[in-house]
Amino acid sequence: MLVLQAAGTPPRRKKKPAIGIAIAGGGPIGGMYELGALRALDEAIAGLDMTALDVYVGVSSGAFIAASLANGLDTTEMCRIFLTGDSHMARFRPDVFIQPAFLEYLRRAAHVPRMLFDWFTAIARHPLDIRISDALLHLGSLLPTGLFDNDAVEAFLRGVFERPGHSNDFRTLKRKLYVIAVELDSGRRVRFGASGYDDVPISRAIEASAALPGLYPPVRIKDRYYVDGALQRTLHASVALDEGADLVIGLNPLVPFDAQGAYLHGKQAPESLIEGGLPAVLSQTFRTLLRSRMQASLSKYAQQYPAADLVLFEPDPGNAELFFTNVFSYANRVHIAELAYHATLADLHAQRAQLAPVLERHGLALREAVIADRRRRLVDGLEEHASVTTASTARLRHALDELGELVRRRTPRDGRPARRPRRRAP
Repeated sequence: MLVLQAAGTPPRRKKKPAIGIAIAGGGPIGGMYELGALRALDEAIAGLDMTALDVYVGVSSGAFIAASLANGLDTTEMCRIFLTGDSHMARFRPDVFIQPAFLEYLRRAAHVPRMLFDWFTAIARHPLDIRISDALLHLGSLLPTGLFDNDAVEAFLRGVFERPGHSNDFRTLKRKLYVIAVELDSGRRVRFGASGYDDVPISRAIEASAALPGLYPPVRIKDRYYVDGALQRTLHASVALDEGADLVIGLNPLVPFDAQGAYLHGKQAPESLIEGGLPAVLSQTFRTLLRSRMQASLSKYAQQYPAADLVLFEPDPGNAELFFTNVFSYANRVHIAELAYHATLADLHAQRAQLAPVLERHGLALREAVIADRRRRLVDGLEEHASVTTASTARLRHALDELGELVRRRTPRDGRPARRPRRRAP
């Protein structure tokens, strides 16, 4: 589903329009959906270099994708890492996301003797004042703050970003990158990568942004605790707009399920989500809250940034297959990415008439042959241009990038090379 919010007062076409991307969270499977959508955009839009945008904004699982793009990892390499396993850069193990948080369990268990002592002391002193609700409240403090260990996730990210030619430091990136998290004890949004928060390692910031309460423990950074950035807003596209982006591409993989829409498209769906029990009800509730905040934000963007264009990509609400997929299941990750790939190409084709003039303002164009080809597959071409990335080639690529940047800075705006001043005859 493509939501196009064109600028109310389109400015004159700039020589170099600023383009940003904002990627929401959605768990591991949501990240795979976003990767499939990005792969489609990469192939379908001429002039769009996903690794050379002006600003990147990521939340939760979307933060890793945004950080990877800002680090020069293109969609081809990310598909090899997470989907096909053919990457020579990193070996991804799906179980890294579901390792039990044993240290957190032990921390909580260590408080049991003290709590029991205080409880029995209170009963002995005031036996008639003890209430069941108070007892349950005390027992609640013994529950772990997260089921899974997010330190393993951070270690994997650190290994990727600290390879030669990449960076785990916000301050050394060539592109602006912001990873959004929420400070637990104040509920305040924090933009890692902004001034005052740019000395935090990128991998650590992503770990904090993806710490969904109940699943992962809050992450401690500089004596403060941080949790999932989606708790405050869904997309945080305003961060890119505040940086002066003329066009923002948004990705949100979580939308509420619409059973009626599924029936209209001839797809099977349960008569009611109540049949799925508590997980289905909680999932629908969470998705509805996210969608509601998204719609409220879009209306504000139109008023606050009337000269900017926003293109948002989301799944079809009637897609029962995506809704009922376990967010931690990687067994069908290629299938989910393929769904996103085809859905995105179909959306681009269906709204090409409205989208083409908006893209043209920013020096971009749709590739008609790509968006009209229904036989295309995401995995096509991943091996076609495969190349082995070694430490030596990574360093060489990094040096060439720096040389190109130096040449660009020393070249006048008219595009002609600067002339050396003639030496005077002695």
